[in-house]
Amino acid sequence: DPIVLTHARALLATTPEGRTAYLDADLHDPESILGAPELRATLDLTRPVALSLIATIHFFPDSDDPHALLRRLLQALPSGSHLTLTHATADYDEGMERVAATYRANGIPAQQRGRTEVARFFDGLDLLDPGLQIVHRWRPDDDTPDGLTDAQVSFYGAVGRKP
Repeated sequence: DPIVLTHARALLATTPEGRTAYLDADLHDPESILGAPELRATLDLTRPVALSLIATIHFFPDSDDPHALLRRLLQALPSGSHLTLTHATADYDEGMERVAATYRANGIPAQQRGRTEVARFFDGLDLLDPGLQIVHRWRPDDDTPDGLTDAQVSFYGAVGRKP
């Protein structure tokens, strides 16, 4: 969205504490991301970085080969880098597949994946404890509501480290 891009560029500023950049890129084209001058001016890819794909990959059906897209991005990152990823699942609530179907009916690709399928995104990485979990179970804190069920959350999440 060009308006979002213009607004982001107006708000983002570099400070002595760090740098921020906004790329107008498509995750389907990892080379456009990796080759972007803004990326190289902002991140030092000789040092570990984090690739954060939160609530993103479930919008990439298998026909888009999201595993290959992710592998290409991770390939460019140095050892010690981390991947954080969350992904919608229908493992605990079949209604999540209806949510995905609603997206698809409105022209937005969406695909639920089970635990084994989500785990494949971390192939070749060392999973940090507690591994792949429903997100409210991944190191819960005092702010996690009592009685929250896996079906209510229906998102897997994990952090992996590139060896």
